[in-house]
Amino acid sequence: MSPQLKEKILAVMQYGVDREESTGFFRVALGLYYLAGLMTKETLDFAELDADFNRFIYHAIGRGHSITSVLQYMSGEKVVRVVESKRFLKAFAEHCDEVPVENIPFLLGLNLGVAKDISKIDVRGPVADYIERQRQLREAADAK
Repeated sequence: MSPQLKEKILAVMQYGVDREESTGFFRVALGLYYLAGLMTKETLDFAELDADFNRFIYHAIGRGHSITSVLQYMSGEKVVRVVESKRFLKAFAEHCDEVPVENIPFLLGLNLGVAKDISKIDVRGPVADYIERQRQLREAADAK
């Protein structure tokens, strides 16, 4: 992870009004970058990539968190509050323009798909509902 990327994620984190919200903003911004980084034709060294992200997570929010826990968070209902937060969306758009806000539903869907493949759990729920609402909003906007 570059120092610039770390600064961007920490900048988004600062928009949270309390520790819980700031941590949520951090997790989602970081997770979106991680997932967007998977969209490459290059071969990825996941051990190295995850170790790099895990070091940053440890230094930023402390022990007990990892890229795995960030991705789990992003498949649960708490992520919906973050991605629907106007403060988060503004901060993310302002500081993290390499990952367009419009890509958030796609990246969350990618994460759900991976979670389903790994754990074989049913992924229906708040995140899937959010993704569907975003699809409907996009289609309605395109129809105008």
